[in-house]
Formats: sequence, C-alpha cells, structure tokens
Amino acid sequence: MVYKNSAIILVALEQELPRATLPGWRIVYTGVGKINAAMTTANVIREFAPDSIINFGSAGALRGDLKGLYEVTVFKQRDMDATSLGFALGETPYDDIETISFSCKGLSCGSGDSFVDSMPDLNTDLVDMEAYAIAKVCKVMNTDFSCFKYISDNANENAANDWTSNFRNGAKAFSSMINEDH
Repeated sequence: MVYKNSAIILVALEQELPRATLPGWRIVYTGVGKINAAMTTANVIREFAPDSIINFGSAGALRGDLKGLYEVTVFKQRDMDATSLGFALGETPYDDIETISFSCKGLSCGSGDSFVDSMPDLNTDLVDMEAYAIAKVCKVMNTDFSCFKYISDNANENAANDWTSNFRNGAKAFSSMINEDH
C-alpha cells in the first residue's frame, strides 16, 4: 500500500479509529496506557522513521464547555506524585522533561494509567491514558508530534457510561479533519 505521507497515526484502540476510516494512512494501535503507548511509539519511530507522529483518541473533558474534536499541545503526567519528596504534582523526580508543550495553541491533557471519573488533582483541560507518553517519546527521539482528542465524556460519575456510548463518534470528526488538511 502507498501511504499519503510518512506520518503515522497512533491510536490506543482499533474501535476508536478503524483502519477502513482512513484508507491510505498508516494507523498503528498502541493498546491502553502509558507503557503500551511509549513502547509502541519507540518501536514505530525505529522501524518506520516517520516524519511525524499523529496521536488520535478519546479524552475526558475537565471543562463543561468542551465538546467535539480538539488539538492538544500541552501534555502532563497526571499520575506522577512525588510531592512527599518535594516535587510538584506531575513532575518526575530528577527528570529534565516535565510538562511537554508544543508551540501552537491548543488544549492541555493530563495522561495517567487510570480512567478518570472524578476531578483529578492536576489541572488540565482534558484527561487520557496515552498522550503524554507518546509526546515524551517523540520529544526524546526528535520526531514531530501532533495530537487530536475527541471528547467522549466529562470525567465525572457518568464517565464510564458516556465513554462507552461516545468514543466511536470521534473517528468521523478526525477523518474529516485530517483529510481536509492533507
């Protein structure tokens, strides 16, 4: 197959973006969580040497005014908590990379290995389970990165039911946006 460009789209689950949704694009599924996302991203960069990585997936909104598809440009690790050692919430001890920020305007996302159904302590616009890990690997491996998240829920007591009902709706919005841009 000839791909439209050398960008690779990383998505946690096939149900979020089936390959048939974007024929001509290389889509790789990472699995859920930061470790799966980091391993897959590193392997994809080593194997394919893409010009860029695009992460797409679902996210919970921490603001009531967010609905639909958004670009995310600031990434935090919401489940890193070494505050008892004097580090800020989200800061990895003795690591030079904390918050990852790209130059364009967009929303912030806190990634962690837990599904969010109540307000987390770390302040961000969105929550997910993979974006920070993918962004960090891209930053370390000097690979261009962009990220788009579809709001599937409001990270509240209804989050699990809302996510189950809504996460598949993002594929259409993302495919329309990416086909417009490329």
